[in-house]
Amino acid sequence: MASTAKTTTSTYSARKKGSSDKTKRVLLKAFLYLVLILGAIVALMPFYWMISTSLMSLGETINRKWLPEVPQFVNYVNAWNEADFAKYFFNSVIITAVTLLGIMTTSTLAGYAFARIKFWGRNVIFAILLSTLMIPESITLLPNLLLVRGSIIPLPGGSWMNTLQGLTVPFMANAFSIFLLRQFFAQIPNELWDAARIDGAGHFRFLMQIVLPISKAPIMTVLLFGFTGSWNAFAWPLLVTTRDTWRPLMVGLWTFVSEAGPETHLLMAGAVISLLPILVMYFLTQKQFTEGIATTGLKG
Repeated sequence: MASTAKTTTSTYSARKKGSSDKTKRVLLKAFLYLVLILGAIVALMPFYWMISTSLMSLGETINRKWLPEVPQFVNYVNAWNEADFAKYFFNSVIITAVTLLGIMTTSTLAGYAFARIKFWGRNVIFAILLSTLMIPESITLLPNLLLVRGSIIPLPGGSWMNTLQGLTVPFMANAFSIFLLRQFFAQIPNELWDAARIDGAGHFRFLMQIVLPISKAPIMTVLLFGFTGSWNAFAWPLLVTTRDTWRPLMVGLWTFVSEAGPETHLLMAGAVISLLPILVMYFLTQKQFTEGIATTGLKG
């Protein structure tokens, strides 16, 4: 009897402890969800305010309404026309496309060389390249500006101020993209290279026919980062352009801010227009982007 009572007591205590642990896990999960929801609200509030304000009338923005009584979609048309966004938008598309082409070319070739080709000083050169990631971008603005002006070395055609090459060439290569692709290329099994060599393939053919087709995730990641950086560029285009011939959308938006004055609804409409391409690009590449971040850097 005593043994039975002891067993019953132990079973009851175990069940009580298990129930208590389950309650704690549920409370902890609820707390984490609450924190995440609050964080999401804080992160989304600026976007909500921007979109809501872009659909308001001027009077509603002055009275600080939370929602427009009647959405004013005409604000986007007015902002597009008044700020000459069509020209700036086209400039940004050309600048971004040329920059991405340069980034993909240099990053792919350099990343493959550092990952798959053995040459003297490879690790030292790669370490020096990575060390440039610690240099703030603002420090490199002045040397790049002097190069673009032709003050250090003569440039083909003279100064590159107010030109497409001045806006794109300095940013056609960056250490982060090379590092990202190099880490992924280093994970590719050597057996694939051996099989390619048996078929008579060299490094360039191996890169084009085998490596790149299985590297969609890191390539999309590089494209997304490059697109975002080039599309959002402001300080550099403002320095190297004194005319609106090649000024991109962000500089055009800044000019519109200084000209529109208190027309907050039009300013927010212009901000939404400049943001849309980045959102579209992200939603088109989000799967490959998350996969590239998760799988890159596991080896090498």
